[in-house]
Amino acid sequence: MPTISRRILLLSSAALAGAAFLSPALAEDLKITIGYQTVVEPSKVPQADGAYEKATKASIDWRKFDSGADVIAAVASGSVDIGYVGSSPLAAAASRELPIQTIFVVGLIGQSEALVARNGAGIKKVADLAGKKVAVPFVSTTHYSLLAALKHENVDPKSVQILNLRPPEIAAAFARGDIDAAYVWDPALGQIKTSGKVVLDSSQVAAWGAPTFDAWIVRTDFAEKNPEAVRDFVKVTGTAYADYLAKPDAWSVSSPQAAAIAKLTGAKLEEVPELLKGYVFPTLEQQASGKFLGGGTVSAIAAASAFLKEQGKVDAVLPEYSKYVTSKYVTEALASN
Repeated sequence: MPTISRRILLLSSAALAGAAFLSPALAEDLKITIGYQTVVEPSKVPQADGAYEKATKASIDWRKFDSGADVIAAVASGSVDIGYVGSSPLAAAASRELPIQTIFVVGLIGQSEALVARNGAGIKKVADLAGKKVAVPFVSTTHYSLLAALKHENVDPKSVQILNLRPPEIAAAFARGDIDAAYVWDPALGQIKTSGKVVLDSSQVAAWGAPTFDAWIVRTDFAEKNPEAVRDFVKVTGTAYADYLAKPDAWSVSSPQAAAIAKLTGAKLEEVPELLKGYVFPTLEQQASGKFLGGGTVSAIAAASAFLKEQGKVDAVLPEYSKYVTSKYVTEALASN
């Protein structure tokens, strides 16, 4: 449930002579809990400089999570109002009928997520994963991509020892030599690349017919009670993406934007500019189009859900997923410009 406290302050004439009633804007104390992940993307900049708090006029509790599955669990418990998740945990949550809505497609995942083999593990291609230990956060976009890659290359998933580890655990296990390969994102991805080699990334898996994306979701009940705050959250996010897309080269290693992103994500500063290129970021104007929130995202969630059902990761697929996606807030954000 949303954590909203409303206080009506009565100012006595004895305390403040001539004081009037407090204005409605100041009488409401809105608190928002937002679950974010250490993904290198533009919205980390307004997160760092307080732009979200200023726009929503709310007190925001930013909570860092290691995976989308963890975010979904927090949203389900009511401890997070708005959360950052990948398309696979989003599809799993929708298939379980969690009361959520997708409000912003962060970006289509490309090189920012990759399968890396440890040096000396004898893995040069997907087929070489048979008999190996491969780590991945379960029900994440990388888990989905790994299973899709195995299917495409006709490798039986049961022939691979797939381990469920969170990104920090993956980096540690990789360094110890406990695993042979891992499919993950930054900053763990950058860490394991230092002693491994990329076998494939999610742009290749997308070309094979299994694209993945990241998105911001909101609890339906929170959005219904605080539509303007959700609209303003979306607007700030869209502005950050527009700033990056207008001058991507300006987000260089020496830029304050790169510094803010590195600080929040733990990614290496010198790698931030290149990591930003690992996504295809849709503009606020594109969000409501048929390719994204206007239809494409619903189809993508349905397709991901069908695949997860096939892999035994969800129990059932719903006949319709449109209630879990809305273009309402991006449309209102555009109208408020």
